[in-house]
Amino acid sequence: MTYHPKSDFIAVMMERGFLADCTDYQGLDEALISGVRTAYIGYDATAQSLHVGHLLNIMVLRWLQKTGHKPITLMGGGTTKVGDPSFRSDERPLLGPEQIDANIAGMKQVFAKYLSYGEGETDALMLNNAEWLDDLNYLEFLRDIGRHFSVNRMLSFESVKSRLDREQSLSFLEFNYMILQAYDFLELNRRYGCILQMGGSDQWGNIVNGVDLTRRVLDHEIYGLTTPLLTTSDGRKMGKSAGGAVWLNDAMLSPYEFWQFWRNTTDADVGRFLKLYTELPVDECDRLGALAGSEINAAKIRLANEVTTLLHGAEAAATAEATAREVFEKGGVGDDLPTLTLSADELGDGMSVVQLIVRSGLAKSGKEAKRLIAENGARMDDAPLTDAGLMIDAGKLSSPIKLSAGKKRHALVQLG
Repeated sequence: MTYHPKSDFIAVMMERGFLADCTDYQGLDEALISGVRTAYIGYDATAQSLHVGHLLNIMVLRWLQKTGHKPITLMGGGTTKVGDPSFRSDERPLLGPEQIDANIAGMKQVFAKYLSYGEGETDALMLNNAEWLDDLNYLEFLRDIGRHFSVNRMLSFESVKSRLDREQSLSFLEFNYMILQAYDFLELNRRYGCILQMGGSDQWGNIVNGVDLTRRVLDHEIYGLTTPLLTTSDGRKMGKSAGGAVWLNDAMLSPYEFWQFWRNTTDADVGRFLKLYTELPVDECDRLGALAGSEINAAKIRLANEVTTLLHGAEAAATAEATAREVFEKGGVGDDLPTLTLSADELGDGMSVVQLIVRSGLAKSGKEAKRLIAENGARMDDAPLTDAGLMIDAGKLSSPIKLSAGKKRHALVQLG
């Protein structure tokens, strides 16, 4: 696309690689240069923390605020009760109100690291769609809102079509989800003058529904914008690691492990990730991404430091880098490694090294741990671990031991 944006926000989106699609580039661009505009992204409260897969769109909201506009983080306290069927092969488990509230509280902690909330013109708002969804009158909603939706069109959306093509059940509850999400946009426009909904490209159908509904009901000009669904250069979904989801709450993933995730970025992704996940100038991102050989490792450390500083602070990033240097370069233990602390009762007469590898999070199962040992991928205190039947007793744990899976994943085991 050769469109040359006038607004700072669209310029940043295009220059840094955030833009997948937009309902009307020119209309949105003109709107953004005519004053402070409000935009939102919705988040369903299905877990206690956001993860790295959410980080791209959190950065979009951060740039929106930095370029002089007002972000809304819309928590799906209402829609989480239904569950988004987009590109899922099965129905989401339904959560109760207490769990939903607890999840929202956990997610709020993350947003506060990236956005400035308050009463000011460009301060972010944290809203919950339960505010307008919980008390809907079903008959009125069907009459006033449902009549604007064509079932034929809803069936044509890729997220629904792919489910039906695989002959997997799509409940009426889930089918309603896209109507509720569209209604969110209508309510945010009516209540807060919100003119833009953003989200991953898998949300395109839901976003377009909201744009159409608001135009039909309120006759207001509003817009939708999507970001690319990121995969790493080796084809993995962004945000997943060998150990599972890369959480953004430090209670669920230590700053060191978060730092290490970014340090392990493949060479081909470094430049792209610097543009998307840091605020370094684009020229500097390109320069660092073009480094080769051992120099690219310096770029990966820079990436890890910048991303960790945004989330956990500069001190946590510096500590993580120092720990990594201690562990990798000097073969030391490092104070900040993920640590498994066992009580004497738990340890009893001893525990197999396979169990310890699983308990410390270096393998998901005993089978995986045994394979790691058989393939010479496991080490204990930097020495190759060859005996899957090795028992670790209190004597061996008189001082902490370091377990390693490959060259980059480590954990400490100690007696409490």
